[in-house]
Amino acid sequence: MGQALYRKHRPKSLSEVIGQEHITSTLRQALKTGRLSHAYLFTGPRGVGKTSVARILAHEVNGLPYSDDSSHLDIIEIDAASNRRIDEIRELREKVYIAPASAKYKVYIIDEVHMLTREAFNALLKTLEEPPAHVVFILATTDAHKLPETIISRTQRFSFKPVGKSELIGQLKQIAQQEEIKISDEALELLADHGEGSFRDSISLLDQAGNQADQVEPDDVRRLLGIPPTEAVSELLTLSAQNDTPRLMKHIAALYDQGYQAALIAKQLGRILRAKLAEGSAPEVAVLGLLSELIEVPRSMEPERFLEIAVLRYHSQIAHLQPRPDAAQAQLHGEGPRPTTPSPETSEDPAGSKAQPDKNTGSKPEPISGKAKNNHEQTDLAEAVWPDVLQALKQRHNTLYGVVRMASPDFSEPGTLQLAFAFAFHQKRLNENANRDKLAAIVQEITGRTVSIEVVHDPKAKPPKAAAPVTETPSNGSLTTISNIFGGAELLES
Repeated sequence: MGQALYRKHRPKSLSEVIGQEHITSTLRQALKTGRLSHAYLFTGPRGVGKTSVARILAHEVNGLPYSDDSSHLDIIEIDAASNRRIDEIRELREKVYIAPASAKYKVYIIDEVHMLTREAFNALLKTLEEPPAHVVFILATTDAHKLPETIISRTQRFSFKPVGKSELIGQLKQIAQQEEIKISDEALELLADHGEGSFRDSISLLDQAGNQADQVEPDDVRRLLGIPPTEAVSELLTLSAQNDTPRLMKHIAALYDQGYQAALIAKQLGRILRAKLAEGSAPEVAVLGLLSELIEVPRSMEPERFLEIAVLRYHSQIAHLQPRPDAAQAQLHGEGPRPTTPSPETSEDPAGSKAQPDKNTGSKPEPISGKAKNNHEQTDLAEAVWPDVLQALKQRHNTLYGVVRMASPDFSEPGTLQLAFAFAFHQKRLNENANRDKLAAIVQEITGRTVSIEVVHDPKAKPPKAAAPVTETPSNGSLTTISNIFGGAELLES
C-alpha cells in the first residue's frame, strides 16, 4: 500500500517548513542559544504544520535525528480528544517526575489540547506552574480561544498562519515533479485555492488529482472538487441584475441538478463578488449584504434554500437600484437634459427680439432666467430620484426612513443634497454622522454620484406629498402636530 503524499512529504526539519518563517527562525535561534521554554503553545488553522513543528522541536531539543517513522521513549504524544479526562492528566502528572530514559528532556506533545475537560485543565495547570527541569510541554490546538487564560499565560505562544497561495503552488509543483504527476499551472492554482492555506489539505487534493488523468487540467480539478464553472456562476450574477425572476430560479435549479452543492456555489459566487468589489464594478451595499449571507450557506440547515433566498434578495435590491432613464437622471450624471422643442410662450428669440405678448392679457411675459430654469430642472430631478432614495432607505434603515421622509430635498447645488426640515427634532437626528453616511451611500448608489448632505431647519419646509403621508386627525389638533413631527403612525385611543 502506497504512503499518502501529505505524510511522505511532511517536513523533517525546521528549514523544510514553508509559510511559517516567523516561527521557525525564532525556534532555531532558541535552539542555538539554549534559551528553551518549559512550555510552548502552537495555535493556528489545520494543516499548516503545528504537529510537524512540534515533533521536529521535540527531536531537536534532544539532538535526535527525525524521520516520519521516528519514535522515542522520551517523546510522548497525547491526543487530547481521546485522553481528555482528569484521570489521564493525573497519570501524566505522576510520570513527569520520572527522569528521561536516555534523552536530555522528556517532551510531551499534547495535540488538540482545547479538548481537555475543565478538571483536566486544572490538573495540568499545577504541572505547568512548577514543571521539573527535565520536562518540556508542547501544546497544539486549532481553537486557542477555548483554552483557559491561566494555561496560555504559562506558555510561549506561536501563532501559525495559513500558507500563502504562491508558496503553496510552488510546493505543489515541486511535489508533482517528484511524483511524476503531470498537471497544469491553472490546475495547481485551483488546488491551492481550494486548500485555503492548508498545506496538508492541498497535498491531499494533489494526491487525488493525480489519479484523474495522465495530464491534469483545470476541468479535471473542478470535477474532482465539485466546483461549478466560473461561467455558470457569472451567469447567475448576470441574471440577478435582470428583471426575470423565473429564469434566475431555473438557472439555480439547473446548478443543483448538475450536482453542484450550494456551499461550493456560494464560495465561488463570493470569490467573484469580492473581485468585482475590488474593481469597483458592483453596488457596494447590495454586494456586502449578499456576501454576509453567502458565508452562512454552509452552516445552514437547508443550504440550497438559504442560497436561493440570498440570491433572490440580492436580485430584488439590484432591480430596484437600476437608474431611471429619464431627463432628470441623465442630468445628474452630467449628460444634460433631453432636448425639447421650446414653446413660443416661454422661449427667447435667438436674435435677441422681445417675447411675444400674452394672448389673454396683452402683456409681455418675462423670459425665464437661467437660474429659474435650473431650479425648475432640479425640481424635476428631486421628483425623479427622491422616491427611489426613500424606498431604499425603507428597506434597509426603516427608522432613518421615518426621519428622512419628512425632509424637503433640494438638488440645485451641484454635488450637494440639501434637506430642509420643518422640525428641529428631525434636523438633529439626520445631523448625526452615522445617519448622514447611510443616506449619502444610498444616494450614491442610485445616482452614481457622490453627494454632500446638508441639513437645515426651515419651519416652512414641506416634504413631497408622496414621501410623507400625514395621519389626519381633525378632532384633535395636537395629535396632528405629533404626527407631523414623528411621521404617520397608528394612534391608539386611551
